[in-house]
Amino acid sequence: MHIYGIKTCDTCRKASKALGVALHDIRSNPLSEEEVARFLAAFGSDLVNTRSTTWRGLDAEERTRPPAELLVDHPTLMKRPVIDKEGQLYLGWSASVQEALL
Repeated sequence: MHIYGIKTCDTCRKASKALGVALHDIRSNPLSEEEVARFLAAFGSDLVNTRSTTWRGLDAEERTRPPAELLVDHPTLMKRPVIDKEGQLYLGWSASVQEALL
């Protein structure tokens, strides 16, 4: 199992602690283009957090770029955590995700 997120994110830390799995910090160890493509295939535009501070800091032209390019250039735009359990991907740490994984 792998958890992708940011070490300063409270939700990512809660998920990591509850699952007993180390966190893959996407700031210090960015996702590959293949990982971004895989996550986008699973979650589509839901993967891009349009409520984040990073998104609000982008200009209108930057926001029109394809999601894959944005996520490679700005990893903190990714909604998190993304949890990979034996090839099955989960987005976030909602009650339904917790129920499926705990």
